[in-house]
Amino acid sequence: MQTCNVIMYHYVRDLKNSFYPDIKGLELKEFENHIKFLIKEKYNFITVTDIINTCTFGGEMPRKSVLLTFDDAYIDHYLNVFPILNEYGIQGCFYVPVKAITKHEVLDVNKIHFVLAACKDKQVLIKRLYALLDEYRKDYNLQDNEYYYKKLAVPNRWDTADVIFIKRLLQVELPEDIRNIFTDILFKEYVTDNEVAFSRSLYMNEAQLKCMYRNGMHIGAHGYDHYWLNSLDSANQESEIIKSLKFLERIGIDTEKEGWTICYPYGAYDDRLLALLKKYNCKFGFTTVAKKAVLTADNIYKLARFDANDVYNL
Repeated sequence: MQTCNVIMYHYVRDLKNSFYPDIKGLELKEFENHIKFLIKEKYNFITVTDIINTCTFGGEMPRKSVLLTFDDAYIDHYLNVFPILNEYGIQGCFYVPVKAITKHEVLDVNKIHFVLAACKDKQVLIKRLYALLDEYRKDYNLQDNEYYYKKLAVPNRWDTADVIFIKRLLQVELPEDIRNIFTDILFKEYVTDNEVAFSRSLYMNEAQLKCMYRNGMHIGAHGYDHYWLNSLDSANQESEIIKSLKFLERIGIDTEKEGWTICYPYGAYDDRLLALLKKYNCKFGFTTVAKKAVLTADNIYKLARFDANDVYNL
């Protein structure tokens, strides 16, 4: 059975000297250390084509193979990551949430990240959320505050129960329109009321993505709105795919000839989505399950990825 190590990155920046040093990201110097470590330990950097050939035709994967992936199209990836990958001749895979690039809107997931980074006392945030829930409960038929906390506040390896509660409440639990209202209120209160300017400073633009693609980087789909795709009905799942494909073609990628890949926002997918990926001839899809990716034809839409913090323990 052929396997490979796929590593997932998000923010890669000089955190200590940034406006938001508490954002959950990787120090740029540590990313450079990752590359040097992988080279020293004789890992073989592979490409998207290598994975496609192995999954489709049963090709042989090099021993200790590794692929680097980068989610959400942050400007970090162009300014910090891309030059390093170019220097070492490594292909990176960059997954783009379309709305952030074309509409200059800050994704809800990022609004939540920066609100959390700006407010050190999470109990203050929870009290503010409780006040908002109280204010909108009757009009939206919302559950009581204790119900949501008990249901959602389950810590994981990265976040406390309070942080998970805030994230899940604003990412997926509440109806979309009320999630948007709450997130916008908190973003304006704790971060900025100039969303367009913040967006332009946070994400890459189309010209930068085109430059990376022309220089051998892989650009893939990450949805349009960065929704939990398994929470959408089938029509909206298909709309997310179509909008992603149109954007990839817009920056010069022939998706029919070259093929295309996806990584699922939040790692969320279901059987309906997988059927649509097959319909639109997606080559493979990445999850957020932290283990080696199994490269078989029946597993192409469920490829696992290690978190960046797992690099030294592959």
